[in-house]
Amino acid sequence: MGMLGNSVDKYVTGRMLQTSNDRRWSHLLAERWSHEPGDLPPQLPRDTEIAILLRGNSVVDREGAGMRQRTFGRKGTVWLCPAGIREDFIRVENQMQECLHLFLPGKPFDDTMLRDLDIDPSGISIRYEAIDQDMFIEHVAERILKELEQESSTGRLLIESLGRALSAHLVHTYSATAVRLRQLNAGQRPLDAKRLSRVTEFIDASVERAFTVEDLASVACMSPAHFSRSFKAATGAAPHEYVSRQRLDLAKRLLATSDRPLVDIAYATGFSSQANFNRAFRKAVGTTPSLYRAQKVRD
Repeated sequence: MGMLGNSVDKYVTGRMLQTSNDRRWSHLLAERWSHEPGDLPPQLPRDTEIAILLRGNSVVDREGAGMRQRTFGRKGTVWLCPAGIREDFIRVENQMQECLHLFLPGKPFDDTMLRDLDIDPSGISIRYEAIDQDMFIEHVAERILKELEQESSTGRLLIESLGRALSAHLVHTYSATAVRLRQLNAGQRPLDAKRLSRVTEFIDASVERAFTVEDLASVACMSPAHFSRSFKAATGAAPHEYVSRQRLDLAKRLLATSDRPLVDIAYATGFSSQANFNRAFRKAVGTTPSLYRAQKVRD
């Protein structure tokens, strides 16, 4: 599922530094921006936006949902703008050196609330709010930035999980109405042997194609959040970590036993480019794919 967000129309005084648009992530779009001082046009966003100031200080004056907010931003300051909340006025009073903007689409956001938390999304709304600091959002932002800067073979699975966790956190912490959550202890039990076998067989058969955590959860007949917890309890690894090991093994096998071009192996193991595959393989194995293949030929 592709996402475009509304940043190009909104941040007319800014400069986009990096985007995840070419990564084919689902459930989340990430962009790094720098912003010059100035007024931004009114917007009615279709996605929920989370903006985190990464570097520098800035004053932001904005009005949305009938509220006027003036925020003295510093590293870690977060601005929430929920989907469907019209922003009538935004003024950036001084330069924002670097800001991470995360966009969560409306439909998966509602699905997260409904499936994983047993909450009716029609009764939930997220507050239009400026937040001095949120350690969970900062942690998620750091992981997203790392994946944005250094692509991994299972980045899409990781980002999908992070997007769901971030959505759930917003519901827990920034809902406009009190939310009563059910107990999730049952979801922390290890996946039973039969379901685990079905999932690992699916991964083995599908390791060369793109799939999501939701696909794996469907094989196990569970919700994505419950599946992720149970899978980790059973294997000791999150789904993206397990699949990462499988794809690294696949890369090694293809390099050692086939003459497939490196670019084909890169795509087969989940990368968007050969350069990103080369970088990740060298970090994991200690040598480049080309040298690894040459060594195996000599052996």
